[in-house]
Amino acid sequence: MTTYSAKPAEVEKKWVMIDADGLIVGRLASLVALRLRGKHKPTFTPHVDCGDNVIVINASKVVLTGRKVQQKIYYKHTGYIGGIKERTAQSILTGRFPERIVEKAVERMLPRGPLGRRQLGNLRVYPNAEHPHQAQQPETLDIAAMNRKNKRTA
Repeated sequence: MTTYSAKPAEVEKKWVMIDADGLIVGRLASLVALRLRGKHKPTFTPHVDCGDNVIVINASKVVLTGRKVQQKIYYKHTGYIGGIKERTAQSILTGRFPERIVEKAVERMLPRGPLGRRQLGNLRVYPNAEHPHQAQQPETLDIAAMNRKNKRTA
C-alpha cells in the first residue's frame, strides 16, 4: 500500500464562514490556520494547498484574555535606522483596521514560505458582519460550540 499524495488538480476547496464575535483570538486563529492548511481533511498533503477558503466576520469583536489588551505589543519596522514602531493590541482594536489582530495571529500560525503565503491568501477577514462572498455560499462553522473555552462569557 502506498501513501496517498494529493495533486493540486484533485483538491476540492470549500468556503467556510466563521463569526468571531466574542471568540478568543488564539483559539480562533489556531482553528482558522488548521482549516487554511487542510489538516482537517483525510487527504491532507503537506506540500499542496489543500485547505479551504475561510471568511471571518465580526473580527473587531474578538477577545484577548487576561491583560493582553494593554500589554500585548505589535512591532513593525519602517526600514530606516532606529525606525522600530510599536502599538498595543488595544490601539489596533480601537483603530481603523481591527481585523489585523486576527490576520496577524493566523499568519504567525501558518508555515513561512511560498505555500504559507498562498494559504494565507485564502483568508478573508472583515471587521463587521457584511462580506461580499454570498455568491460562494459559505457554510457556517460555529467555533463557540466546539469548546466552551473558545468563547468569552464574562
